[in-house]
Amino acid sequence: MAGEHGNPPSYPAEGGGEEQVMSEVHLGCPPYHTGPHISHFTISLPPRDEDSLDSARGKVYEVDEDGDLILTRRRNAPKDSFVISIQHNITSSIPRVGLQVWRAELVLADFVLHMTYKSSDFDGIVAIELGAGTGLVGMLLARFANTVFITDKGDEVLENCAKNIDLNAGIFHRRASIYVRELDWNHPSPEVVVNSPSMQSFGWSTSEVEELQRVSLLLAADVIYSDDLTDAFFCALEAVMSNSPDKVN
Repeated sequence: MAGEHGNPPSYPAEGGGEEQVMSEVHLGCPPYHTGPHISHFTISLPPRDEDSLDSARGKVYEVDEDGDLILTRRRNAPKDSFVISIQHNITSSIPRVGLQVWRAELVLADFVLHMTYKSSDFDGIVAIELGAGTGLVGMLLARFANTVFITDKGDEVLENCAKNIDLNAGIFHRRASIYVRELDWNHPSPEVVVNSPSMQSFGWSTSEVEELQRVSLLLAADVIYSDDLTDAFFCALEAVMSNSPDKVN
């Protein structure tokens, strides 16, 4: 998930295991920290009244000698804000990069927040996130969408994502349905479980596959970093988008 930003920092694995890579978001953290870590992100929402908007527009920002903005960190959380908690690893092997938080994931999350504030386009929709990793983007979308399919591959990544859903159950739209499901891009047709999937299963029920045909928003961040994966990604796009022409990507 870090391909478009260049190669992420890598570290030889202890005991001769798989090589570990670290997201740029985690730079400065101990590279050999093992096990999951929980980070708390405070999401500040834009002001909604015109007076506050006018004040924000008229604010003068200072820059340093390199031309970078000088931003003052808030000591207290603003009134219109909420906290989202993300369980993630500090490092991972390449096949398990979905266990980390990546910069593009944060950028896409910011886009979703911006869109949900400036318009009602995402209200009540059915959406899918491909290569969701920690599930951050899909969870933010679930504050407004009716149904969100958060998809990735591999039990470890999917179990971590499901844990994040549980950690943040209080922030979702009260009627939102959120499904953590496995979607293998090399075989992008969802694998249907005969009976309704249990809490431990990441297979699809027949009703969920039918709901997938109503998807109008498809999201993915930083999921292309090898030729084989790129080919598989476009196969998955074709499979999802062929069910309905009304997709926004």
